[in-house]
Amino acid sequence: MQPTPALTIIVPFFNEEESLPLLLDQICEATADEELHRLFDRPFSFELLMIDDGSTDGSADFVREQIARKPELKLVSLQKNFGKTAALAAGFSYASGEYVVTLDADLQDDPFAFKQLIEKLQEGYDLVSGWKRQRNDPLSKTVPSRVFNLTTRLFTGIALHDFNCGLKAYRRKVVQSLDLHGEMHRYIPVLAEWNGFRVSEVPVKHSPRKFGKTKFGTSRIFPGLFDFFTVLFITRYLRQPMHFFGMLSLVSFLAGFGISLYVTIGKVFFNEAVVNRPILFLGILLIIVAVQFFSIGLLGEMLTRDTSSTPDYTVRETVNVDGRENDK
Repeated sequence: MQPTPALTIIVPFFNEEESLPLLLDQICEATADEELHRLFDRPFSFELLMIDDGSTDGSADFVREQIARKPELKLVSLQKNFGKTAALAAGFSYASGEYVVTLDADLQDDPFAFKQLIEKLQEGYDLVSGWKRQRNDPLSKTVPSRVFNLTTRLFTGIALHDFNCGLKAYRRKVVQSLDLHGEMHRYIPVLAEWNGFRVSEVPVKHSPRKFGKTKFGTSRIFPGLFDFFTVLFITRYLRQPMHFFGMLSLVSFLAGFGISLYVTIGKVFFNEAVVNRPILFLGILLIIVAVQFFSIGLLGEMLTRDTSSTPDYTVRETVNVDGRENDK
């Protein structure tokens, strides 16, 4: 049985054949740094988990070829392109290091920042996110990113500048606690803090993309928006959904009851007509909606008593993972 590595490095990739050779060289150089080694209280070792998110070019073939020369290199190939969240979730499930770091495969993240991130973890934090203070991306990415970060910061109260930076460092217990679905990789710091972990950030170098084009498109904006509301709900009301739906029910009922009372008083004391009054129908509708919200809250409470979680991905192949030469 192989000893547990001190560090697990997770790199999700999709069609990054041109970037991977340079990236592996950078990671090998960064992990050879003696200053990084001295941060650990035992002999330094690491594993490099390459998560193939259904690539259709030669990316996975290149990694397979490198495994014979780099025993620390491991490959997990997903059955198809499930997205970055699923790729990270798969990587987290295979990670065995004391610390876990993630970075993107497009050469924009700097592996030499591992030392900064782990130093910050050792100050007592559980998750440290990179902050791309000087970002080298087109406006089509930087503007939506700034809006996203500002909105997330305001609604969650977490004082991070860059929630979605691919370069992050974790204590292993954090990645074991995460339940990732949809496009929730953007909200990992939010989920971690909700679980009671301490979150911080450090500025990191960000480089322009050298090869290919970004995998981010406008089609992901709305799923990300929906996941934002999902994260807000699960971080505040997942265990007690009645607190959310019950409040909506109470507001709707009071508004409907008030309208109905107003119409009743008008009829009884002032002989005002009741029939064909739109305000009456609004009052009745609000009371019905209140009952529906209350019912949803009750159903949510029952479901939280018996929930099960299944991953959003399936694995096609692993190479050099858990001591297995090849598992298909």
